[in-house]
Amino acid sequence: MEYWDIYDKNKQKTGRTMKRNDWCLADDEYHLTVLGVIVRPDGKFLITKRVMTKSWAPGWWEVSGGGVRAGESSKDAVIREVKEETGLDVSNAEGGFLFDYHRENPGEGDNYFVDVYRFIKDFDESDLNFQEVEIDGYMLATLDEIKEFAAQGIFLHYDSIKKAFE
Repeated sequence: MEYWDIYDKNKQKTGRTMKRNDWCLADDEYHLTVLGVIVRPDGKFLITKRVMTKSWAPGWWEVSGGGVRAGESSKDAVIREVKEETGLDVSNAEGGFLFDYHRENPGEGDNYFVDVYRFIKDFDESDLNFQEVEIDGYMLATLDEIKEFAAQGIFLHYDSIKKAFE
């Protein structure tokens, strides 16, 4: 069973934990997630398509990310999530933390902070090894292609993270 730390409105750990995806948070409590934007030196971004079996946003495009485990740092979590989902090791890549944002979903028990990272990594498509239960395809996309997916309403979190692509 995976556990996540619970944070207060100031993004400080409360000392309590929750089970992963057990949406039980009070309105002033949060969990922490991470997103990792990966760009090659040629300016193309690695984006992935969510499997159709996902209950939320199936078939949409996104960047790698996920929940920060209890006791885990944000940076360690984004490195782990990118490696699990794409096979790429960004631990020594140029870049790092860019900014954070938060979402409040009153009464739903799912308030969260998101730490957004951007890594510059030179890689070849043969370096990719996708987690098939999560990903149903990928693309090395230009910023214009990502903006087009966003305009179609099929790119997760774009409005919140668009500055990570520029």
